[in-house]
Amino acid sequence: MLQLIGMNLVFFDIECASVNKNSAKICAFGYVVCDEQFNIIKKEDILVNPKGRFHLTDRKGDKGIVLPYSYDEFKKHPPFTSVYPFIKNLLEDENNIVLGHSIMNDIKYLNLETKRFKLPSFRLSFSDSQLLYMCHINDFSRQFGLEYIAGALGVDFVPHRAVDDAYATMRIVEAMCRERGCGYKQLAELYGVTNGKIKNYNITAPTSSGVRQYHKKINEEKMKRAAKRTAFFNFVSRRKCKKTGGFYGKTFTFSREIEENTELAKTLVAKIYENGGRYSQHVSESDYYVTDGEDGSQRTQNAKKRENLTITDTIGLEDLLDGAAR
Repeated sequence: MLQLIGMNLVFFDIECASVNKNSAKICAFGYVVCDEQFNIIKKEDILVNPKGRFHLTDRKGDKGIVLPYSYDEFKKHPPFTSVYPFIKNLLEDENNIVLGHSIMNDIKYLNLETKRFKLPSFRLSFSDSQLLYMCHINDFSRQFGLEYIAGALGVDFVPHRAVDDAYATMRIVEAMCRERGCGYKQLAELYGVTNGKIKNYNITAPTSSGVRQYHKKINEEKMKRAAKRTAFFNFVSRRKCKKTGGFYGKTFTFSREIEENTELAKTLVAKIYENGGRYSQHVSESDYYVTDGEDGSQRTQNAKKRENLTITDTIGLEDLLDGAAR
């Protein structure tokens, strides 16, 4: 066990020979230990025999990840069972604050390996530099890669080994602390960060007050949009098709954005039914698809793939309906 005095920060990163839903065969554990002033105490790349074949893919499932060591080199080193005691002591030491970048992936890898080798679960709290950065810039709408954040904060980063990723993670946390003029613990308090936890093979993700507020806002907006669509579909369900009119037998579908503009959508549907048409939310049933601009939704993308489907905007639809009514 690494003997440390006082409170220290431990940044770690893991590389795997292969990853799937039920297994993650770890082949490298890189870590950096520093004090609260970010002075490095120890920095090391621990190679691990994964006891399995290498199948390297990126997050999209495409091959392409290149490890900095040969496959044969990994097989010269001890298996996870041999390095597990050291890693467990390092991460579970109460004097250590544990961090990583997009750390939930690495925690899951550790969890899967303990299950594979029938080892006791890890038990520790941890935080995430990605989460800290999202709080730092108050943007919770997407994830930010380590290389992107390093560039944004002016941190030199050349992805190479697990320990290099751990080192870059330390430097970006240091950069955020420097910008706020505080230490790590004060930074976490400033952003209302709640640590993640792993215990008895159960994992809880780290979060923050900003994340919770963001998701609350997103859920509220989602509920409002759903209420608007419900009101619109209730209106549509009460319409009766005329057996005459310029659009008799024709079916119309709107983009979700238009459906959520309830008053406009109701006005357009009323005119459609007055002209003998009908409304459906299913693009596959439609003759006309109405969208204002490039909304990028799946419904609009499906409409663009349809043959013999007329796509127009609300102004074009009103012109069509007014022309049919003459």
